[in-house]
Amino acid sequence: MGIATVAVYSDPDRRAPFVGEADEGVALGGSGAAESYLRGDAIVEAALATGADAVHPGYGFLAENAGFARAVIEAGLIWVGPSPEAMELMGSKLASKELMHTSGVPTLPGVDLTELDPDGIKRAAAEIGYPVLIKASAGGGGKGMRVVGSPDDLQAAVEGARRESASAFGDETVFVEKYLESPRHIEIQVFADTHGTTVSLFERECSIQRRHQKIIEEAPSPAIDEPTRTRMSEAAVTAASAVDYVGAGTVEFLYQGGDFYFLEMNTRLQVEHPVTEAITGLDLVRLQLLVASGDPLPPAATDPTRSGHAIEARLYAEDPTNDFLPVTGTIEHIRFPSVEGLRVDSGVEDGSEVSVHYDPMLAKVVARSSTRNEAAALLARALEGAAIHGSVTNRDLLVRILRHPEFLSGDIDTGFLERHDPARLGSPLVTGEGERRAAVAAAIAGQEQNRREAGILASIPSGWRNVPSQPQHVTFAGSGGDIEVGYRFRRDGALEVAGYESARIVEADPARVGLELDGVLGWYDVRRSDSAVYVDGPAGPVRLVELPRFPVTGTDEEPGSLHAPMPGKVIRVTASEGDEVEEGQVLVVLEAMKMEHTLRAPHSGVVTAVLTAADDHVAAGATLVVVGDS
Repeated sequence: MGIATVAVYSDPDRRAPFVGEADEGVALGGSGAAESYLRGDAIVEAALATGADAVHPGYGFLAENAGFARAVIEAGLIWVGPSPEAMELMGSKLASKELMHTSGVPTLPGVDLTELDPDGIKRAAAEIGYPVLIKASAGGGGKGMRVVGSPDDLQAAVEGARRESASAFGDETVFVEKYLESPRHIEIQVFADTHGTTVSLFERECSIQRRHQKIIEEAPSPAIDEPTRTRMSEAAVTAASAVDYVGAGTVEFLYQGGDFYFLEMNTRLQVEHPVTEAITGLDLVRLQLLVASGDPLPPAATDPTRSGHAIEARLYAEDPTNDFLPVTGTIEHIRFPSVEGLRVDSGVEDGSEVSVHYDPMLAKVVARSSTRNEAAALLARALEGAAIHGSVTNRDLLVRILRHPEFLSGDIDTGFLERHDPARLGSPLVTGEGERRAAVAAAIAGQEQNRREAGILASIPSGWRNVPSQPQHVTFAGSGGDIEVGYRFRRDGALEVAGYESARIVEADPARVGLELDGVLGWYDVRRSDSAVYVDGPAGPVRLVELPRFPVTGTDEEPGSLHAPMPGKVIRVTASEGDEVEEGQVLVVLEAMKMEHTLRAPHSGVVTAVLTAADDHVAAGATLVVVGDS
């Protein structure tokens, strides 16, 4: 479109890909969101200083902040989004629910908790009926949300949701709403111009969620027939029209038993917008810029058509086997297959740091095909074949969900990951024989690396030893335990590998090995880091740790030590030295990556040491509390 771009960035994002891709960049300073991306004044100053015409707010932070939108407009800049008034009405989940109710759009009962004391909060929740959902009025993306099943847990949930909402959005307003236990999450993409046209660009289903945040989105929904699609689209257009909406927006509904209920309206572009682009052929960001320029929506948007099926998976640096705990660190290497029908929107590259300050999403991976099952198969295979080194991710979980019979049947709801154990779904894709073959390839690649570092002449065959009778041994730690690889080269150059009747190397260098074991040939890409060996082979990705020949044993750490799982800020310490505690009792609450993480007593006993306090910033692995035996 011939539009130059200016990126604003925080200190940790100085070398992020989006900064390098922009024409210019302006540093906001600071690390946390409050010091950088939530500073609307600094962003407006950056726009004026660089001669920008418009501000596009992106997905999060100030994207739905009416005050920021107003400041942009008052500075004489074009705001790429709806009016501040529309944002205020829809940005507050409480105000929008009331407006939708009066506009005839179905809603769930909810109560604002702002002016209520603890007893009033209990009465409000009891009147709605348990289970209930505590929600941040200004929030989204699962931040500031708690499911509460009984009055005993209510007050702590409200306080936690308020803190999390204030940290993520600068607004601690929360409300209580009836919690549906097995709904589908379906949203309608709406678009409106300044010429009175408001349209629906069909639905997306986002029912596969963890922590109330979407991880797999698709379009169209397998649950919606044409009459229901029409009714939901009409309700969404009604919702947008009620606030004189302009630009891209998403009206979200809960759908259960043939009925749907207004959930919220996101007054911005959604992370999952590529699935709508994939089935409609429309570029939603281009449409945003056209509408912001005052142009009417083009015919392709006012009379949209859809074709095929698209599915998006959100790749996160997090551990599904450990309650989806976010993981910080360096992305050493990341590559996705280049295949027709696959789109990757990534915010990281080789060497990128996953910071404690922001959401740990690494990429959105989108597959489009003619049918839903083909799109799921393409996406699963692309994720499985991606090289992602240096961080624990949810990749294996995503692959297993996409191949799960329940998902493929289309009979899903928001409770999918409550019925199916995330720890099992997120366990390594490759185990057993596949992992062992990868270990053999890693051993051969490691030998080639050692040869080259030692400057051994190329005329000497790979694997040649002065005393060839004894096999070489390498031991790796794998997902299922230690894997010992024993191999040797005979004087005739033939390879022998313990446990296999025949073995042959087709090609070998430190990064790639062609290895035939018992007549089955496979190609393995091998990449070493300081902490691990990554092998991407025919069966999928494998992470191994080469063990030292003479391991050091023993530790000086006290039993019962409770560690910080990641760098973060201590929000609350609930135990003192000498306290008797029960197994599972909350001892420390840590804030990291815009979420609160609760650390509990590893066993019943007596607190023998408290090594942290509220407001402390702690490093990953730091000992915070020690619980001794009673």
